[in-house]
Amino acid sequence: MDKQGVYSAQRKRLSWPLVSGIVLLHLAALYGLARALAPDMTAAVEREVLSAFAIGPAPAPAPPPPENQSEPDEGAQGEPGRKAVAVPVAAQPPRVRMKKDAALPRASSTGTDSQSGAAAAGDGTGAAGGGLGTGSGNSGSGRGGVAVSKPVHISGRIDNARDFPVPPGGREARKGTQVIVRVTVGTDGRARDCAIMRPSPDAQADRITCQLVESRLGFRPAMDAAGNPVAAPFYWRQQWF
Repeated sequence: MDKQGVYSAQRKRLSWPLVSGIVLLHLAALYGLARALAPDMTAAVEREVLSAFAIGPAPAPAPPPPENQSEPDEGAQGEPGRKAVAVPVAAQPPRVRMKKDAALPRASSTGTDSQSGAAAAGDGTGAAGGGLGTGSGNSGSGRGGVAVSKPVHISGRIDNARDFPVPPGGREARKGTQVIVRVTVGTDGRARDCAIMRPSPDAQADRITCQLVESRLGFRPAMDAAGNPVAAPFYWRQQWF
């Protein structure tokens, strides 16, 4: 017998049970290797396979649907409520009354109106339209009044250089300057109460000017509306050349 015939006889001797055993051995080896390397994965696969072939009691039947029940009656409508009415409220009068201030006169004084001159006419000082006082209003029996004309210079001169001393630096230091003084011309035409309104560089000459205006000059006094002389201010300007 040749070699080809021997090999053919050996192949013919293999059987299916032997092949199945070999396959099972390989599967067992792979399963053991998987259990060693990935135990979690193999456990999950086992649970799935077993659950596919698990046999248990039949599931309980679903409960029947509930029967239709009628809804309860809503009931009758209640009685309407009473209409609200606001209670009137009024402010209570204060328990303590405020004391009113007494009316005061327009001008501070003591006494009645007829004595203090607060009325149109009275026996006071003549602070209103008329009275028997000093005549500080529009009319009265006193000497006062409102001037309607100004005093007028009518006599006396201040033009002598000898009346003024020579200032430091000579008369040229005072040349071209001036002083303005204010006096009150009385009803007698004399000047009084001199005051320096705009001084010059020479204070001594200014004082002398006031003295000369009061002692040397004469005036026609101012007049009120009735033609009576009244005291009034007058301004004098003294210049040096």
